[in-house]
Amino acid sequence: MNSDRNPSMAATIAQLVIWSVVVGVVLSALGITPFNLFDRLGLIVQRVYDLGFGAFHWAFQYFLLGAMIVVPIWLVMTLLRSRRGP
Repeated sequence: MNSDRNPSMAATIAQLVIWSVVVGVVLSALGITPFNLFDRLGLIVQRVYDLGFGAFHWAFQYFLLGAMIVVPIWLVMTLLRSRRGP
């Protein structure tokens, strides 16, 4: 029942171990340790979070600025239409 495309559990574990060692050597050569990797991931999450709220803040400022002009004009136009009748 074991085919060439379905490796055994032992072969899969061996491949995972070999690839883990290879990637570990490369990361170590780049000066990346498990601890600073988690710190960097946390920093990336924090920056993305800040960026999302920064974009919201930017858009909200422009919304308020535009609403200061658009809403009063809309209100005047609505009042003028209602005085004229249908």
